[in-house]
Amino acid sequence: MGGIRIGKSLSCKLWDIDGTRKAGQGARATLFSGEWEMFVTAEQKVLQAVAMQLMNGDEVALDEDGQKLRVKRVGSGRLRMVQFKLNGRMFEAIEQNREKPSRWGKLAREKHQVVQFRDVATHKYMAVAVDGEITEYGR
Repeated sequence: MGGIRIGKSLSCKLWDIDGTRKAGQGARATLFSGEWEMFVTAEQKVLQAVAMQLMNGDEVALDEDGQKLRVKRVGSGRLRMVQFKLNGRMFEAIEQNREKPSRWGKLAREKHQVVQFRDVATHKYMAVAVDGEITEYGR
């Protein structure tokens, strides 16, 4: 990338787990010479890669240690799911159930690729990926 860019910061909207809007700071975007550039963390890049591989294949390959994880089908809807480790914590990436009446279910019915990320230890959903774009809950 090279060099430091200085630009105007803004906050973006956040979505709660049930698909309702939530106030607060979101991912930062910066305007440089008429183009918007998002600051994406290393963790968000991993979540994005896991989501795309989950929805498009039978295994997920993580760059960190070269391990390949098998995608399982779970539940009566046979939804895709994979467990992976990120920063020493276990997470599950789960395909969104299209039958749910939430905003995320509606997007899945409209043929968007929606993946929910859940912390295995706390059982809390921490992020969602829609067509590869990550939104973290509560941030």
